[in-house]
Amino acid sequence: VTITTRLLVSHLSGIRHYEKDLAKVKEEKEKANRALRLMKPHQDKEQKEGKGIEKTESVRPRKEQDGETKSRNSKPGRRDKEFEQEEYYLKEKFESVIESLKIFKNDPLFFKPGSQFLYSTYGFTLLSAVVERASGQKFTDYMLKMFRDLDMLSTVLDDNEAMIYNRARCYVYNKKGRLVNAPYVDNSYKWAGGGFLSSVGDLLKFGNALLYSYQAGHVKSSTGKLLPGYLKAGTVAMMWTPVPKTEVSWDRDGKYAMAWAVVEKKQECGCCRKQRHYTSHTGGAVGASSVLLILPEELHPQAVVAPPRGVIVTIVCNMQSVSLNSTALKIAREFDKEKQAQ
Repeated sequence: VTITTRLLVSHLSGIRHYEKDLAKVKEEKEKANRALRLMKPHQDKEQKEGKGIEKTESVRPRKEQDGETKSRNSKPGRRDKEFEQEEYYLKEKFESVIESLKIFKNDPLFFKPGSQFLYSTYGFTLLSAVVERASGQKFTDYMLKMFRDLDMLSTVLDDNEAMIYNRARCYVYNKKGRLVNAPYVDNSYKWAGGGFLSSVGDLLKFGNALLYSYQAGHVKSSTGKLLPGYLKAGTVAMMWTPVPKTEVSWDRDGKYAMAWAVVEKKQECGCCRKQRHYTSHTGGAVGASSVLLILPEELHPQAVVAPPRGVIVTIVCNMQSVSLNSTALKIAREFDKEKQAQ
């Protein structure tokens, strides 16, 4: 078979996630689909009665990036089956991403590449190996240079041995529902899928850099000639374009794109629910949860503005299995309403 980088970045490669048993993955998907079918009649009834339903986080308990919370019923203290997988708790230190491929390189693909969607952290491990070979640099060196270019000076490798200023302690709930320290893990096997430490400030810089790149190529500036974006506008637009056959667990209105979940602008009828264009990604690991959400301002092509224009929300918490996308979206909408009212 042929696996392209586009298939990897959109989780269509067929490479497994943490669960090695394909039968269990299919069973979980079927359970999720049944739950969705059961909920739909109730949702349709409420919509007909005029009750506003905010479709944000999906009820599908699908496998997601490094422990992302899958359902609106997820709460701190509720044990997530995702974190019962042994490979979350690896303690082996890998010297390179090429070396870490041995974890899954001999495992069979779950399906023909391009035919189905399955979120895979290991797909991103393979993607990081591609970056390493194409750039001629260690993947970690390549990423740290990029973070420096973006002025993200607090974003570093989650290296257990290094002394990292202001590194937070991480927490989980045990079987009795008590808060305890997160167990020791070594994330060198998945730098690309969950191996960096960052801060709210740095993630905002990252979001602004992407939003600037997205808008700079399409608007006129009131301050004269704009500096170029870190990425080309067309590149970001491509990254934020939904890919067929994909899905998103944390928002049923969304599709997966290229390393981002995207909800497109949509309104089917007058006076009906209006769907705004936004992009986001949740994240989680042993003892931590996060989200970065970008709600671009809708700009007229001839508007004279200075990008970036929109709302960016990021939340980082040192607790495992916390559902954050819905909260981030509510915050973004409130700030957006305030801006429109001015």
